[in-house]
Amino acid sequence: MHRPLAAAALLALLAGPGFAAPASVRIANESVPTLCAEEDNVDLRLHAPAVRRFRLEAVHPAVIGTIVQDITAPDFTDCTITDKADFRFTPRTVVMHEDARLKVVGITFDKFWRPEQVPVTVGGRTESGFHLFQLYLKDGDAKPYEFLVMYPVDGYWRLKPRPPAHLSDIVYGTSALIGPIEVMQRPVVNLSAIRFDPATMTFDLTFRAGGTATVKVAEIDRSHVALDVVFSQGVTGGPFAGLRSMYVTETNADGARVEWRAAGTNRWQEAPVMDFRGGDGIEMKLTRAVPSRHNTSAPDYRFIGFAD
Repeated sequence: MHRPLAAAALLALLAGPGFAAPASVRIANESVPTLCAEEDNVDLRLHAPAVRRFRLEAVHPAVIGTIVQDITAPDFTDCTITDKADFRFTPRTVVMHEDARLKVVGITFDKFWRPEQVPVTVGGRTESGFHLFQLYLKDGDAKPYEFLVMYPVDGYWRLKPRPPAHLSDIVYGTSALIGPIEVMQRPVVNLSAIRFDPATMTFDLTFRAGGTATVKVAEIDRSHVALDVVFSQGVTGGPFAGLRSMYVTETNADGARVEWRAAGTNRWQEAPVMDFRGGDGIEMKLTRAVPSRHNTSAPDYRFIGFAD
């Protein structure tokens, strides 16, 4: 039985005969300060016109083994957020696919911040108007486990590994953007079509800015969940991927520290996310080193395996 490549094996393959060494990307920090824990003020964007493939992983934070009580409730202290969901819709929930291994669900909210509708195809069925697309992994009689959601209208992805044995579940935190990033009130990736193949757990994305991508769920276990991304062409004139998260203080954050490794070096560099001045790297992480009172169990994210 074929097994997905582990992260180290993926890097070794990319660096082996017939492949160039891992490519370097420019990491730009567009984050702004906030006092509100419900505002996505962390904004990291990756630039590299030649990059056409990479891996995105969500991994448990270093403190996952110490969590006794997960804190998941919203915190609107010092928030002045107004409801920007100006567009109204007819709510619905549609099971697009279900088998012994996987459940795929599309959801339309009663209101959303953008009016666009993106056709989503699963197997031979196409629906339009979903604001949320969910993947659940099924294990026999166990309750299906939601490990991935994506938002078709603005191109946001959120991932979470299986929970460790001492927790029944974990929560989402940081979001990822995959594809040409444009700023329309906030950073977005505009999609014109999404196709998902349940058999291979692969998304085929068509970008409004041009080009396509495949996003394959390569691995999911109790340590991480990994997506392998391949673009049909490099993204020029702007970022090809990014992370959005929240930071108020180190103990009130979904993402608090940036770690990156430059080409040709034997060390990691790291900086508090609000002090990070940008850099170049062949790997990059957004992590937390201490427990947070906001989304305590939410995973860290990392990008690896950049290649052209």
